[in-house]
Amino acid sequence: METLDKFDLAILSELQANARLTNAELAQRVGLSAAPCWRRVRALEDAGFIKGYHAELDRYKVGLGVLAFVRLDAERSTGDLTRAMENAIAKIPEVVSCHYISGSGTFELQVVARDLESFSQFARNVLLNLPNVKDMHTSFSLGEVKASGALPLSHLGK
Repeated sequence: METLDKFDLAILSELQANARLTNAELAQRVGLSAAPCWRRVRALEDAGFIKGYHAELDRYKVGLGVLAFVRLDAERSTGDLTRAMENAIAKIPEVVSCHYISGSGTFELQVVARDLESFSQFARNVLLNLPNVKDMHTSFSLGEVKASGALPLSHLGK
């Protein structure tokens, strides 16, 4: 599956908005019958367009009121040291997102914590002790303007 048609795009759009739709509901919304819709969803999954289905939790309701943006600078940027750092970061549940970045710094993390005190302990005990960390810079979210995992798809319909 290399190209997506209007039905594939509609399926992806509908599932991004609500992955709990039944196949019958999804088929009705995108203008297909149930069997072809199901086959298309399976093909989109097999081709890697759909990576999984997840419940979106409210971090405040689960007691994670602090969202920090943490830039980690590496001591040295060799392949083995960078991979060791990546592997260590990937295992930390409090790190909800990590990107290898250009410019100043090596990694940009999004980290959740209960409160400032628990973040402080986490930063001192975990982040600063990761392999190859030279420096750490932290900014805190003061309010969320937009947080959506939905990707824009309009460029694919051209």
